[in-house]
Amino acid sequence: MSNELVLVVDDEKTLVKALSFNLEKEGFRVEQAYDGEEALQKVFDLKPDIVVLDLMLPEVDGFEVCRRIRKKLDVPIIMLTARSEDIDKVLGLELGADDYLTKPFNSRELVARIKAIMRRSTVREGEAKKVIQIGSLQVDLLQHRARIDGRDISLTSKEFALLSYLAANAGNVYSREQLLEQVWGYDYYGDVRTVDVHIRHLREKIEKNPGNPEYIITVWGTGYKVREDNE
Repeated sequence: MSNELVLVVDDEKTLVKALSFNLEKEGFRVEQAYDGEEALQKVFDLKPDIVVLDLMLPEVDGFEVCRRIRKKLDVPIIMLTARSEDIDKVLGLELGADDYLTKPFNSRELVARIKAIMRRSTVREGEAKKVIQIGSLQVDLLQHRARIDGRDISLTSKEFALLSYLAANAGNVYSREQLLEQVWGYDYYGDVRTVDVHIRHLREKIEKNPGNPEYIITVWGTGYKVREDNE
């Protein structure tokens, strides 16, 4: 059974009640918030393990809530939207959301996605080398920390999971679909641009020149890789 704390944020009280019921059945602890201000207060007070965040909220909308959270915390965020426009999804990812679901959705799918994020937010000990060193890039899998040129890099949980997977398999090329399956941890039916957004964020934080990356390399027509140390 799980014991992680999930904060469910939505102004539809019936939906919140239903989601809370399903999450608690799976062993999660659940807190609720019904507007953006309440969500921010509970995020910073309670430090939940994951936030399920609706975009269309009173007081402060979900985009702004996500932006404020990301300034201080790297807690995983799953965004909920009643609209299917790509711009909403892309903007949510740009602001640091780890995933999104379009309403209406099956609550079992949400539970599966939460479990996948929780499972992959840290790398299990013994699955790979504890510390990966590639040039000036260092990825510490046990301490969940990355450094470049001796300075710490502030990464979201999903950014770290993606970097860790690529670094642990340096030199191997992975398609967007493969990365979605391996890092996001489920059969993903959304837009593969999810991967592109996270890769761009990583490059902005790691690369001296994101337009001409040294570490996270695009293999045209195939996907992405982290270079091997001797490349």
